[in-house]
Amino acid sequence: MEKEHVLNVLKETRKAFHENDSLKLKDLSNQTIHSASVEQDDLSIAIAVIVYSLSKIIERTNYQDYPGWSQFIKKTSNHIDRIVYFLERNNERMLRRELKKLEKSIEQLTGKLKTHIQYVFEKAKINKASRIYEHGISMERTAKLLGITVFELAEYAGKTGISDVNLSITLPVEKRIRIVEEMFR
Repeated sequence: MEKEHVLNVLKETRKAFHENDSLKLKDLSNQTIHSASVEQDDLSIAIAVIVYSLSKIIERTNYQDYPGWSQFIKKTSNHIDRIVYFLERNNERMLRRELKKLEKSIEQLTGKLKTHIQYVFEKAKINKASRIYEHGISMERTAKLLGITVFELAEYAGKTGISDVNLSITLPVEKRIRIVEEMFR
């Protein structure tokens, strides 16, 4: 895990979360997933999923009307603070424990808010898995890293067309020559 990068992402996440900036959260998640794909690091992946999930939760403003919303925001904010704290101190064991506590706090929600947020987190895992798979990591390895089934990933990748991309297709030689000629005109 690139500690400084992840630490910066988490600090920016904390700020974007407080400002309800879902676009910034998505961007931060994408940054993390790229480095997580390179290193195939489960902590970075878990953080990317959390950040992406928070972006999806924040953009659904109707969730704010559900009972337990303010408690969810407060607890999540505290978990983010503690994750940053443990990362700054290189305490991976406590960092992992805090990530688990964040997951458990979602399970403690009730009613529609719990159902909706759990759904968002599950879909976020599949979405981030597809992004890792896009980076060339095998489907089996990607599914294992995110704790989803190969079937879930294959189904999502099939719907998005990720699996249909042929990376070996290039432009014909004639078109490439024309492009180069136009560049030097």
